Amino acid sequence: MIKNLRFKFIAASMLSLAIVLLVILSGINLMGYRKTVFEADTILSVLAENNGMFPSDDKTMRKDMPNSVPPKENMRPKRVFSAETPYESRFFSVLMDENGEIINVDTGKIAAVNSETAESYAFKAWKSGKDSGFCDDYRFTVSEEENGTRVIFLDCGRGLSNVRTMLFSSAAISVLGLLAVLVLLIIFSGRIIKPVAESYEKQKRFITDAGHEIKTPVTIIGADADLAEMEFGESEWLTDIKRQTKRLTDLTNDLIYLSRMDEEKHQLQLIDFPLSDIAEEIAQSFQSLAAAKKRKLDIKISPMVSFTGDEKAIRQLLSVLLDNAVKYSAEESTIFFELKKESHAVKIMVSNLTSQPMEKEQLSHLFDRFYRGDRSRNSAIGGYGLGLAIAHSIVCAHKGKIWAESLKENSLSIFVSLPV
Repeated sequence: MIKNLRFKFIAASMLSLAIVLLVILSGINLMGYRKTVFEADTILSVLAENNGMFPSDDKTMRKDMPNSVPPKENMRPKRVFSAETPYESRFFSVLMDENGEIINVDTGKIAAVNSETAESYAFKAWKSGKDSGFCDDYRFTVSEEENGTRVIFLDCGRGLSNVRTMLFSSAAISVLGLLAVLVLLIIFSGRIIKPVAESYEKQKRFITDAGHEIKTPVTIIGADADLAEMEFGESEWLTDIKRQTKRLTDLTNDLIYLSRMDEEKHQLQLIDFPLSDIAEEIAQSFQSLAAAKKRKLDIKISPMVSFTGDEKAIRQLLSVLLDNAVKYSAEESTIFFELKKESHAVKIMVSNLTSQPMEKEQLSHLFDRFYRGDRSRNSAIGGYGLGLAIAHSIVCAHKGKIWAESLKENSLSIFVSLPV
């Protein structure tokens, strides 16, 4: 239990940190990518307004000023980019008619792209039907002119390379950071959970010691009741004393068994045994009990199923599942017990109708200690809420899985999967 708690603590911490890092790094990298795209679109919009070329200062000046006023030396045109941008940018454009035929190709501002490559990029952009987008590392925009449609491409390789470098660098640093945090959590989680582990160990020690201490007086009370019955004959008081003594003995034994199963040093006696024969034997032993309580037991066991495990523990597991079904099933109902082998696991299913609907909240607590579906805790039914907790411990000790489902409104099915 303590190992599982420590593992869950480490897993929850690592998952939380990973989610936070993912959100932060995704935001940073997305902002970098959008900045690159925004700058490229800004330059492309200027190129589109000037037929695939950067405007000269003199031309821009005259466009912004009235014709009657000559440009002054101290006046500068408004820019959306730096003065070095026209010399740093690598771009090319292709002019096409309405049928997609090439009219003109301009590759004078880029050395890495020839006319044929420019035409192939233009056809891709034209067929995509988009006004802007990417072709490899080239950002393009489509603008309409008097002579046709011009597709302008801007080389964004440097910007995209920086974005990719940032992405890979941040991912690598995040992985290294997660590994460092994992190592620290493994080192310090033991100290964090130490008080819980000590408290849990004290609880188990108390249960074991108290169970052994209770056994002695309970045994003496039972023996004295037998002697009194032999001397004075049967009476309702002696019968009640013996009945309650047996209940207390069973409860003590169950608590001690659970405590031992939880011990990390507890070793299962693993042997290979015929599980089908044992299941048939135990199921047949519950036939008379089910009939006495007006239940029918339907048994379906696949033959020749063997299993390697603790035979005594598996016997108790099957007994607990059948006993729970007989106790809490509805009257005049049928209890289904099935055992089969599928792939690399042994499947066990015990299903029965219940007198009351099973809620999801109940299903999640069925394997808790001292939990009983009967909220009134009717002592006439018997049981202490430890049976399914014991079954859960046995299954976990064999590295298996156990769970409960309510396939119908008034039904309960317990499923067990034990790895072969």
